[in-house]
Amino acid sequence: MSSFKNKILLITGGTGSFGNAVLNRFVNSDIKEIRIFSRDEKKQDDLRRRLANPKVKFYIGDVRDYRSVETAVRGVDYIYHAAALKQVPSCEFFPVEAVKTNVLGTENVLEAAINHNVKSVVVLSTDKAVYPINAMGISKAMMEKVLVAKSRNAGNTVISGTRYGNVMASRGSVIPLFVDQIKQGKDLTLTDPKMTRFMMTLEDAVDLVLFAFNNAEPGDMFVQKAPAATVETLAKALLEMYGSPNKAIVIGTRHGEKLYESLLTREEKVKAEDMGDYYRIPADNRDLNYANFFSEGEIDMNKVEDYHSHNTERLDVEGMKKLLLKLDSIREDLQ
Repeated sequence: MSSFKNKILLITGGTGSFGNAVLNRFVNSDIKEIRIFSRDEKKQDDLRRRLANPKVKFYIGDVRDYRSVETAVRGVDYIYHAAALKQVPSCEFFPVEAVKTNVLGTENVLEAAINHNVKSVVVLSTDKAVYPINAMGISKAMMEKVLVAKSRNAGNTVISGTRYGNVMASRGSVIPLFVDQIKQGKDLTLTDPKMTRFMMTLEDAVDLVLFAFNNAEPGDMFVQKAPAATVETLAKALLEMYGSPNKAIVIGTRHGEKLYESLLTREEKVKAEDMGDYYRIPADNRDLNYANFFSEGEIDMNKVEDYHSHNTERLDVEGMKKLLLKLDSIREDLQ
């Protein structure tokens, strides 16, 4: 944490699950100030009352509005950009809203960061940006393109990104839904029992962002290696842990859902640097002269496979239980 001593950190979308995890990690460190930027005054007020910490400052605004972003960015050293529209069905029905927040909003944050000489910006992306089949994923894929493009002419501002899959127990995710259904004595609703999802905790997500912060070159994207499980395995683990007599029922795939999550495309895997627990994907910084691209193919491409939740380490029910016990909410329930 020495890099953050006497520094100012801005978290966009800071009242969300990720923002809360970062606050828990940083609020008692020697950081000078943490700025929370978001649209929701109620969530900000709740967070302000809960923390009661003068080190945390709150800014009402929207990433779609450059002026409100610029107000929050002045004097900031580092930015974690987490503000986004993330729900697949809502983005599917309102795709222009996803573009406004995820693409244009990200451009506003990066432009303000460059104009105000912010030292480092880490942008949070998602597995759904890889081979996107839904509006949320397409908007996040475009966001990644904006990130790389901005990083090429960002002066002293280092712009990088992280990409991760399912964050366990984050707001709107399936684990809180399953737990609520168990507590209400209902059967668990599975869209497709064979769907696989990467399993990582919010602490893992914060670790990934910190790794990017400490290791990034302009335009880099970072991915954490993570285990995966089927939705069926997750449901069985929760039912057994809570001692529920209920069962899991299949309701069918929702709008825009994938069978599995991909974190690296085959093309990215070829050039990715294996850094132990993480992959680093360097930016593609070729100019508009594509002669080399067309005349020289990737000779090893056919030997490489995407990195996705069907071919990573697969958790069984017992392994899933051990991972679930890392979640505060699950431990508190079971106690």
